[in-house]
Amino acid sequence: MTMTANEDGSEANRVPDVTLDFWLIKIMAVTMGETAADYLAVTLGLGLTVTSLIMSGILIVALVLEFAQKRYVPWAYWLAVVLSSVVGTLVTDNLVDNFGVRLETTTIIFSVALALTFIAWYASGKTLSIHTIFTTRREIFYWLAVLFTFSLGTVAGDLVAERFDMGYLATGLILGGLIAAIALAWLFLGLNGILAFWLAYILTRPFGASFGDLLAQPVEYGGMGFGTTFTSLTFLGSIVVIVLYMTLKSLIDEDEQALLD
Repeated sequence: MTMTANEDGSEANRVPDVTLDFWLIKIMAVTMGETAADYLAVTLGLGLTVTSLIMSGILIVALVLEFAQKRYVPWAYWLAVVLSSVVGTLVTDNLVDNFGVRLETTTIIFSVALALTFIAWYASGKTLSIHTIFTTRREIFYWLAVLFTFSLGTVAGDLVAERFDMGYLATGLILGGLIAAIALAWLFLGLNGILAFWLAYILTRPFGASFGDLLAQPVEYGGMGFGTTFTSLTFLGSIVVIVLYMTLKSLIDEDEQALLD
């Protein structure tokens, strides 16, 4: 199995380090995933089925590009994340809206799918660490987990916001509190880092989606009425700026390393 090595001979990890930039762009990506799916399916009138087919095809192309890099390349990685967020949202919307599957049932389905992915991933390499995505096999498990976390986060967020009638803002604040509690448990109470990462990764999906809906939905539905077009383009622009920054920083770091060598 082909691997790409760093200049010091170590294997190159294919996903980014978990930094503040990582979480910032991840939340923006999932927020856009919620509003972009609504924009394509509802505002443009494509419908869930057509939108799902189109975006799934684009996601496959993006993942092919991502897998071809054999290392972390910001534009390829975050393009795949954004599209995974959109497709993850569309998958759950199809199950609930087109096929009539209850939110509770859909939550269980994706919880089981994610658990089985983690079990198979751990069985194949005895780790779920995102710091050791060195092989194509681990990369496949990683992206499966990412897609299922987006789907699970979407439906769990909808379950809380709609079934319990808590509204977008209250749901977002509750989820933000849970994410903060996980971070504190990791920092001060010894919570396993891998477990903390994946719990936060799941929860940031409905957290971002709640605020995306809060911005985009009409006032009569509990939103602020900015619309899916404005909200999607705003977050897309922010993502592009941050990815450009990441790319330039990566190039500068490589040049500095080359000078030192």
